[in-house]
Amino acid sequence: MAARAFAAEGAVLGLLDVRTEVEAVATALGPGAAPVAVVDLADPEDTRTALASVIDELGGIDVLVNNAGIFELKGLLDLTVEDWDRLQDVNARSMLVTTQVAARAMIAAGTGGRIVNLASMAAKRPAADQAHYAASKAAVVALTQATALELGTHGITANAICPGYVLTDMGGDTRTAEQVAGWSAMSPLGRCAEPDDVAGVAVFLASPDAAYLTGQALNVTGGMVMH
Repeated sequence: MAARAFAAEGAVLGLLDVRTEVEAVATALGPGAAPVAVVDLADPEDTRTALASVIDELGGIDVLVNNAGIFELKGLLDLTVEDWDRLQDVNARSMLVTTQVAARAMIAAGTGGRIVNLASMAAKRPAADQAHYAASKAAVVALTQATALELGTHGITANAICPGYVLTDMGGDTRTAEQVAGWSAMSPLGRCAEPDDVAGVAVFLASPDAAYLTGQALNVTGGMVMH
């Protein structure tokens, strides 16, 4: 959804995803979506190589949107080190790696840039059975703030988005209809988020209107979280 939102604004895109379906997504977006890399973002070396190649093909990078993430429900006492590491590797460490690659290219170009990281309201309000997920998303927020502090002198902003319950494929696969109704009732707006609600904020953070916004963790929760 974020890719479609940026394409609609005329962005020239490069897409990275572990699923081969990303190629079909790029084709559907039209001439503004190229190139594409199928890569497991849990692999740091492959991620560095793939993103560097995409940036080279694009001729530079102005905006990096980190939207990769996995989710799992598991009780705290049942968590294994492997469970913990898997979510940290994909949800948090991958963003460190992509940020390093993209930021070096932005600094070399000397024109600044925007980094947008997808966190979660779980970073601010963890839930039971989500210790490893919440910790990974809290790490995203902290990484974003540190990035803003270190890269601001290069004209690079960094912000995180903290969505609430969003009706994506991942969200739908992990919640029952009763749970969705319960989450909807927690929002003053009486509904869960649609992907467009989050994608629109990502586009805003990449726009000139957000030029003086950095180091923030913006809630897109329909009022479920207000801090």
